[in-house]
Order: sequence, then C-alpha cells, then structure tokens
Amino acid sequence: MNNIIKYIEQEQIKNYKKFPSFRSGDTLKIKIWVVEGSKKRLQNFVGTVISITKKNSFNCSFTIRKLSNGIGIERVFPLYSKIINSIKIEKIGYVRKSKLYYLRQLTGKAARIKEKINF
Repeated sequence: MNNIIKYIEQEQIKNYKKFPSFRSGDTLKIKIWVVEGSKKRLQNFVGTVISITKKNSFNCSFTIRKLSNGIGIERVFPLYSKIINSIKIEKIGYVRKSKLYYLRQLTGKAARIKEKINF
C-alpha cells in the first residue's frame, strides 16, 4: 500500500514547478500570490528557514521566520502550493541542526547564522 501512495505522490510532484533545494538556515525570497478582494498580486516574503517537514513527500512544508519591526513573524508554507510563485535562495547558511527553533529566543546579532562561502 505504501508503494502505491509513494507512486501517486511522485506523479503529482511532476506536475508542479521545480524549486531549488534548500536546507534549514538558508535565507529565501519567496514570491507569494496574495488575493485582496477581486485583485491578485505578488508579494515578497524574505526570511530564514527554521524547519522542513517530510522533505521527500508531497506533503512537504517549511517554516520561514523573519523579523519585522522587532517582532518575529513565522509562516508555514506547503512546498507544492498554488500560492507560491517562485523561490530564490538569497544566502546559504551553515548550521548544525535541522530545526532552528532556538532562534525564537534570540534577537539582534545573536540571531545571526554563519554564511556558507563555498557552495
């Protein structure tokens, strides 16, 4: 049964856009479709990836965190979603953990992530 589900998921993934592979600690720029009334527009969301769930699945989602006016904003995106127009990697971060929930308590220079130079 599991093999059948994996096969169906792989077929569905082929119909979606190809996004770059990213990891926790990377800074992404995501263009999202926002609907306001009858109008539809693109909006940028730039932040650091703090977690990725079910990486090799159709149900894959990732959490992005950014600071806006000193307030932390986290947003969870399904990877294969119609609202995501494009994903661009701004910086590749060097971290040793896959879940960066400890960034929630840090602010300022303490919340910085080392940048990977050779990629």
